[in-house]
Amino acid sequence: MTNIKSTESYLAAKRKTKIENTIINIVIAIILTLLVIVTVYPFWNTIAISFNDGLDSVKGGIKLWPRKFTWQNYKALFTTNQIPHAAIISVSRTILQTVLGVFCTSMLAYALSRKEFLLKKPLTTILVISMYVSAGIIPNYMLIRKLGLLNNYMVYIIPNLIDVFNFILVRTYINGLPDSFVESARIDGASEFRIFMQIIFPLIGPSIAMICLFVAVGAWNSWFDTYLYASPKVRLHSLQYVLMQFLQSSQNQSASAADANSMAVAASAGSSSAMVTPVSIRASITVIATLPILIVYPFVQKHFVVGMTIGGVKE
Repeated sequence: MTNIKSTESYLAAKRKTKIENTIINIVIAIILTLLVIVTVYPFWNTIAISFNDGLDSVKGGIKLWPRKFTWQNYKALFTTNQIPHAAIISVSRTILQTVLGVFCTSMLAYALSRKEFLLKKPLTTILVISMYVSAGIIPNYMLIRKLGLLNNYMVYIIPNLIDVFNFILVRTYINGLPDSFVESARIDGASEFRIFMQIIFPLIGPSIAMICLFVAVGAWNSWFDTYLYASPKVRLHSLQYVLMQFLQSSQNQSASAADANSMAVAASAGSSSAMVTPVSIRASITVIATLPILIVYPFVQKHFVVGMTIGGVKE
């Protein structure tokens, strides 16, 4: 009799636990669904506006779907003569800045992670201080001018070879690797560069993928360096800078408008009846600037999470 009651109590407790777990899972699912909606909706709304007629977008009220579907906003951007060349500049600078920046940053991180390197602590301290204390725009501009990088394509590459934040992440990751890897390679007569390239670099793949994403996103979205150091030279304008100019131009033209019709900006290569507005152009620019990152991110997401988890802990 006692065994039967114990069994019934156990089954009742198990059913209760199962019901509680089900309720908790439902609540978590609802909360996560709401978070997804809150996160996705602004971008989805931006896409809808980008495909909506410019004059109609001024009225507002667009939620999930365009009221008057049109390609004119994108045509107005991509038929601009500067867009193709600016896209090449942005893509090339993103690739070069990512490859060279990640390589130089990871090499520096390896060098300053070695215990036998006597200047490790003072150099690391100087680098960390530089991350918090900046000389300012004017001294940076004067330095770039002294180096002869004004209106030079290399102004996109050389000043961005080392990133202190990325350096700290990679160095922390390297510090977590067993020293036996390096010691064994040295016993076999491998040089430091060979140790870095053939042993350390493959082992720090997650942190490399993480900082690749950081550097690539920063390079792709950058336009202020073009404004400061290369604005007089049209052939060095990046895509983001050209899009910023396009948006600024449309806003300036709309500032003196008396109504929505006069606020519209005629598409640069479309018909005279095709109109775009700052609202629709802003949405189209946002989609163009974000789309490449959305395409790349799923492929590095796993490494990004691992890199942040391991490289983000400082011992």
